[in-house]
Amino acid sequence: MGIRNVCILFGGRSGEHEVSCRSAASVAKNLDPNKYRQILIGIDKAGRWYLQHKAQFLKEDYGERLEVATMAEVVSVVPGQGLGSPSGSLNVDVVFPVLHGTFGEDGTVQGLLEIADLPYVGAGVLGSSLAMDKAKTKEIWRQSGLPVVDFIVVRDGSSESTARILKKIPVPLFVKPVTAGSSVGITKVKSADQLQPALAEALRFDSKVMVEPAVDAREIECAVLGNESPQAFAPGEILPNHEFYSYEAKYIDPEGAELKLPADLPETLSHEIRSLAVAAFRAAECSGMARVDFFLERESDRILLNEINTIPGFTNISMYPKMCEASGLAYPKLLDRLIELALERHNRRRALRFSL
Repeated sequence: MGIRNVCILFGGRSGEHEVSCRSAASVAKNLDPNKYRQILIGIDKAGRWYLQHKAQFLKEDYGERLEVATMAEVVSVVPGQGLGSPSGSLNVDVVFPVLHGTFGEDGTVQGLLEIADLPYVGAGVLGSSLAMDKAKTKEIWRQSGLPVVDFIVVRDGSSESTARILKKIPVPLFVKPVTAGSSVGITKVKSADQLQPALAEALRFDSKVMVEPAVDAREIECAVLGNESPQAFAPGEILPNHEFYSYEAKYIDPEGAELKLPADLPETLSHEIRSLAVAAFRAAECSGMARVDFFLERESDRILLNEINTIPGFTNISMYPKMCEASGLAYPKLLDRLIELALERHNRRRALRFSL
């Protein structure tokens, strides 16, 4: 096949811009140079795309990140023709969007890449946009007979909304933006007087807010990989050293959480979690990859779906690549497989007829 040109998209217009830059650094370091030629495109916080002529790795206390250099050529998306810059078209075989959150993981970039007729890693437009909306995903899962945590959705922080919430969900509870990721904007509310400030914080990041009861549970995650025949890897467990698995615990504090791989579970329970992860992946119309997050109630061992992430973290401490590696799929081989899946889905879609 020769060396493939892989375009890594990173940065972006979201509260997870820095996380994306850290994930992209890990992807860039682990792509096999004997198989791939890298084309780096950094997206600044205003949403402008820049061709990075040289990877600029910045060392941090908690790893490395790629810097988005803005003194560079602006990249344009050409419908039906791919990507271009002032110096000409870019020869791209596949795009790897290492973008978290809005304007990257929510179907917007995926739609843009579809219009450009470019293969890309990860879920398609529907799967991406659906999985980004935690409330809609849970509605789909519930309709599919899958177990979920109870929730309520509100669109403002008024006293009427707080009264409605407290009537249905007693404290302690969690308040989270519906379409934000990486625990951005999430607050654990321990008393009624903390609810309105928590709603105000979540509404900074989204126009819809989801409120859920605080479940006394273990946090279990499961990596899913594949298109038509997805496979789930052995689950892992998050043991947060913070109040909960917050943004800081995930990406900043190297001691923020312990990752137990594989999770200490009976085989029957592990098998059930893997089966539910695949069912959740399929119900949400996902493809390529996803990390499915669960709550495992401590008293009853009841399994509850929490959420699904179509572009999970790929940093040096992220769970998705670590779970795959713990099951025997090393990081570089995981990237190989994701690229294969992207090309496979693109070729299958290209074989369809879109006109008479």
